[in-house]
Amino acid sequence: MICVDNLETGSLVNIAHLRQPEFVHINLDITEPYHVDEPIDYVYHFASPASPIDYLRLPLHTLKVGSYGTHHTLGLAKKHRARFLTASTSEVYGDPKEHPQKEAYWGNVNPIGPRGVYDEAKRYAEALTMAYHRQQGVDTAIVRIFNTYGPRMRPHDGRAIPTFLRQALQDRPITVFGDGSQTRSFCYVDDLIAGIIALAESGYHNPVNIGNPNEFTLLELAQRVIEVTGSKSEIIHEALPADDPQVRQPDITLAKQVLGWEPRVSLRDGLAQTIEKSGAETLVGAPR
Repeated sequence: MICVDNLETGSLVNIAHLRQPEFVHINLDITEPYHVDEPIDYVYHFASPASPIDYLRLPLHTLKVGSYGTHHTLGLAKKHRARFLTASTSEVYGDPKEHPQKEAYWGNVNPIGPRGVYDEAKRYAEALTMAYHRQQGVDTAIVRIFNTYGPRMRPHDGRAIPTFLRQALQDRPITVFGDGSQTRSFCYVDDLIAGIIALAESGYHNPVNIGNPNEFTLLELAQRVIEVTGSKSEIIHEALPADDPQVRQPDITLAKQVLGWEPRVSLRDGLAQTIEKSGAETLVGAPR
C-alpha cells in the first residue's frame, strides 16, 4: 500500500500503527504531478480538506485538490489500468430540497458561499471522474460519503462529534449551532470502510451513497454524547454558520441493492468505541 499525503490536515500519528514494509508513506501534494513506477491495482482519491475549519482556511487549495488532484490521480489510474475510486461527499447535495437524498438528486448548492469551495470541488471531481470513464475508458467509482466519525479524529477540527466529545469529557458547555433542530446521519468509520471496499470491488461506476440513514438532530446528538460520557455538561447555543444544511440523511437503497451493504454500528455503540479506542487524553487534546 502506498499512501500519498502532504499532511496538511493529517498526522503521522494516524498511520503509526500501519508502519511495516508493506506500507509506504510518500509526503507529496497531489495537486502537483507525481509518478509511481510499480504496478497499481486500485487508486483511492481521498485527499481534501474536509472540515469547515480546514476548507475555509484553505479555499484555493481545496479547489485545486478537487481539480488538479483528481486529474493527476485519474491519470495515474489510467496509466496503470487500475480501478479508480474518488471520495465525494453528501455536500454535493447542498441544502437539499429532497429528503432523504438519493443519488439521482442534483442538489441545491450555493456556488459562491463560503462552503462553495468544498461543495464545488467535489462536484467537479465527480464530473471529471465520469469524463475519464466515458472518454478514456478508466474503470471508475464515486462514493458519496455522509457524516462519519471514529477514532483518531482531531478534537479541534470543528466537526460535531469530536467537538461534543471534547467538551463533554471536560464537563464544559456543549455548543450547538442554531436551535439544534438541523439533522445529520452519523456513520461509524468501520461501516464506512466496509462500504467503500465493497464499492471498489463491485465494478459499479455511478455515485453511491454510503452513510447511516438513522437521522438525529444535533440537539439529540449532544444529549446522546452527554449520556454516553456521563458528563455534567450543559448545552448552549451559538449562531448558525452560513449555508449550514438543515437536513442530511442518505437514501442507501442503491448501496443495499448493488453492494449488499448497510451499516451495523449504532450511534451509541460507535460513540463508546470512539472513546475507548481514542482515549480521553486524545479526545481533549490541545488545538493544532
